[in-house]
Amino acid sequence: MSERVIPGHTDGLITLAAADALWADLTAGSAVPTASGAFTRPPAHARVGYVLLGGRVVATVRTGGGRWSVSEADVRRAAAELNAVGMDRGHLVRIGPFGGAPRQERDEETPLRWRRRVTAELREPGGPEQPARQEAGRPHHLAGIDWRQLLVEQTRDGTRRTWWLPRAVVRLLDAAEHAETQWLQAAQARRAGAAVPEPPSRPRQARDTDGRRPTSPEGPTAAPRPYGKELEGQLYSVLSRKPGISRKVAGWACAVCRTAPATVLDHCHEHGYVRAPVCQSCNTLERPDHLYSNDIRVANRYTRLFHTDTDAWLRHWHRCPGCRARTTLPLPHLAAWTADIACRSLRPTHRAPRGRRPCGVLRVSWTGSQNAPRSCLLTVVVDFCPSGEHRVLAQVPYRQAAERFGAWLAETAPAVAAAAGPDRLDGLPTRFRPVIADTSGPDLELF
Repeated sequence: MSERVIPGHTDGLITLAAADALWADLTAGSAVPTASGAFTRPPAHARVGYVLLGGRVVATVRTGGGRWSVSEADVRRAAAELNAVGMDRGHLVRIGPFGGAPRQERDEETPLRWRRRVTAELREPGGPEQPARQEAGRPHHLAGIDWRQLLVEQTRDGTRRTWWLPRAVVRLLDAAEHAETQWLQAAQARRAGAAVPEPPSRPRQARDTDGRRPTSPEGPTAAPRPYGKELEGQLYSVLSRKPGISRKVAGWACAVCRTAPATVLDHCHEHGYVRAPVCQSCNTLERPDHLYSNDIRVANRYTRLFHTDTDAWLRHWHRCPGCRARTTLPLPHLAAWTADIACRSLRPTHRAPRGRRPCGVLRVSWTGSQNAPRSCLLTVVVDFCPSGEHRVLAQVPYRQAAERFGAWLAETAPAVAAAAGPDRLDGLPTRFRPVIADTSGPDLELF
């Protein structure tokens, strides 16, 4: 990391233009590409007291001459944090478009709103291909990150476009929104406190020697607390309507990764129970990759769900009392598990330059529903076979798939299996909800 000193700084403060140059210099070798004008181009908020850099809020101050400045040490700390982030460009998260996505409460929105900004810009003529714009008010970066260099566009069915970003960047931007929310709440609390006369015994805040006064809250904001079982057994349809629930959720750390701040309530669409508060990144990872209303492509992310981080995800899914009582998974997840685990040995391979590689892409569909297990049938097929010879690999009845999953669960995650079944149905709904399987439909952002 460069340690060069920016000329023209006083008492550790540098101008916004100098901060732009320093930020670009310090992050030149970062795995996450950064943008120029992090302090001086929209959507930076330097002239209202702060700037977002990665997942950090950096305060700005107005000097005696009316010029806005920022602490050089804070810029260096933010750059060091960003440089420490590792990124797998192939580990992608879908960021839009989502139909019917629920809106946040207006008083709980943050100015960043990075998903809305990206979606609005990509829907404009020219989309991501057009050069960076210079008009006032146009977003040029997000928290100092040049997201255009990382955006991946995919087309489904030859017509519908979807947009994806690396998971590490999504987590950074989610952390920036969370940090901004806490920052603004702290600023609001300080303004409210300033309106109350201070007691005579309490000394007033002293000004700096040259007349400067910070215009932003000082000190770190509270870290999100670990999630316990505070919401266990509650129905999402009831809890989601309670005032201030978004603010309460933001106070927890994600119940899956336990590092990023939570932003949404993940819930079971079959039984309607809240599982836990999770971050947007984990919520997107958990969503099945639906092609049609009853069709799932077994994407690479299932390697993490059923192999790498199996225990954490099984615990998360079984936070739903309905799934835990039946010792199973929601139908889309059970279908993906059946194709990826139960039918793995049936998947053929083909010769490749470095040995053999699995044939095509796995896909699983189903007829019927979990509400009528006897009539529900899962069909595992191979798409895009190089030789065109492989199609249907297996047809597995729902009950058989559930039995196989129960046996695998007992072997793979015995602690999770011990807390499940057999069929403790007290308090469960008498009629399960149908599976919501269309990713463009309403309410699926919280799948």
